[in-house]
Amino acid sequence: MNTQRKDGRKYDELRPIKITRRVSKYAIGSALIEMGETKVLCCVTVEDKVPSFLKGTGNGWLTAEYGMLPASTPERNLRTNNQSGRSQEIKRIIGRVLRSAVNLKNLGERTIVVDCDVLQADGGTRTASINGAFCALIDGLVLMKKRNLLMLPILRDCIGAVSVGIVNGNIYLDLNYSEDSIAEVDFNVIMNSKGEFAEIQGAAEGMFFTHKELDELIEISKKGINQIIHLEREILKNELQILSGY
Repeated sequence: MNTQRKDGRKYDELRPIKITRRVSKYAIGSALIEMGETKVLCCVTVEDKVPSFLKGTGNGWLTAEYGMLPASTPERNLRTNNQSGRSQEIKRIIGRVLRSAVNLKNLGERTIVVDCDVLQADGGTRTASINGAFCALIDGLVLMKKRNLLMLPILRDCIGAVSVGIVNGNIYLDLNYSEDSIAEVDFNVIMNSKGEFAEIQGAAEGMFFTHKELDELIEISKKGINQIIHLEREILKNELQILSGY
């Protein structure tokens, strides 16, 4: 196994992560997340309504939107591509995994909307979106608590997301675009702080992979997610205490 990658990272090393909170004046929670050269703006808003299947139940809902801005890649993206099959898939993933972290019964009949807009893409946009969206969501929930718009406990656990893959026979953590574009196997893994899974997506491209390689992919992703959750807990320490007694 090669331990050094083209960008200088070790095989099990995350890209540098920077999270800037409260970057939007009008969102109840927002975060700009940078994972390497990938940058995603995540904003949270709340609506006093729920989908029709939840009306009268007293339960809340959380949904997400995802899109890539025109200049987020070397070739301009058409704005209509934001409704592509890929974007639809990713927004559903973001919504699903965030719902796993929140006690929707304590929201009342309200809908939290999380918008994730990719400003710059260099691989791992969906996992970066999930991590940034979680941080924005925490700030949004705290503001809702201050406004008496929810009941506690509201937060089940922290979540983190990361990509892993096999590139030229080597297992790597947190793939950038140059690695992801040629990966023989590509996984996206989302877990909580207990090591429980919210979602695993994975597939091979023109090859098969072994059970041993699958175990190694999961283990290396767990290492990266633990680091991401540790960072989340550091920067959101006070907010997590308010919401769930961390």
